[in-house]
Amino acid sequence: MRSLDSFDRISLGVFPTPIHRLDNISAKLGTNVFIKRDDLTGLGLGGNKTRKLEFLLADAKKKGAELVFTTGGAQSNHAMLTAAACTRLGLKCILILKKRGVTERLGNQLLEYLMGTEVIFMDTDDYADIYEEMDRIGTQMGVPYYKIPCGGSNALGALGYVECVREITGQDRFDHLICAEGSGGTMAGLALGAKLFAPEMKVYGMMVDTDPFDVITPQLMREAANLLEADIEITPTDYILRDMCGPGYAIASKEGNEAISLLAGSEGIFLDPVYTGKAFAGLVAMAKEGTFGPDDRVLFLHSGGAGGLFAVDMS
Repeated sequence: MRSLDSFDRISLGVFPTPIHRLDNISAKLGTNVFIKRDDLTGLGLGGNKTRKLEFLLADAKKKGAELVFTTGGAQSNHAMLTAAACTRLGLKCILILKKRGVTERLGNQLLEYLMGTEVIFMDTDDYADIYEEMDRIGTQMGVPYYKIPCGGSNALGALGYVECVREITGQDRFDHLICAEGSGGTMAGLALGAKLFAPEMKVYGMMVDTDPFDVITPQLMREAANLLEADIEITPTDYILRDMCGPGYAIASKEGNEAISLLAGSEGIFLDPVYTGKAFAGLVAMAKEGTFGPDDRVLFLHSGGAGGLFAVDMS
């Protein structure tokens, strides 16, 4: 298998991110709950996309890009972190975002404004329209450009979370690993990483969108495995998916808001209403259903996104 260390990578984050036990939550749920603080990756307000961007922007620089495009919803954490990374690296960044969600100068929109990032909104539900617009603008500007997909979720970006599992195995041992799944790349990387480095650990994706993740997840795992030249078979038993979307993508759910308040009120740690709040609600539900034993070690990946808290009314 090809080593992860052989891939081009730009240092953007502070790693390894810490892991610690949530003592109060563990007492309430009757199992051992730990948190992996990928909200503390050191870029922007932190978050999981930093790991992906280390690989993706190294590829962009290698290919001579002067302009980077990416996309997502109006409050996309990935878009904000891409802009922050490009700012650090001296690359021009243009965000072409779906005109969905809070477009006012709040939350991540405020952070992008502070960085002087160019943001364009498109009134479309189809990312194909946005990628076509990237090509049109890039061609018109006449400079080498690089397109990063929504969430940084392609095979190269997923390697960031294969690396994350390797990092986790050097820190401690866990029976279960839980994350939010919103575009597929983080979950695919974690599931592949577990298959390669921690086969005894079960990986759960808490789906916060309605995309067909039962198709997206294994496809991204296969593509990332091909990059690694890993001779393995991807099967549905490699991961477990759970629907936590609630009323819709980027629409807060009752369970998610309760989970945000539970973690904040128990541990002083803040989640967001789009991704991590819903994912942690899934962990709480599974604990109450008896999925975890009293001696099990459950790791929650905090993938960041706190900026989104300041764009919604949770009253």
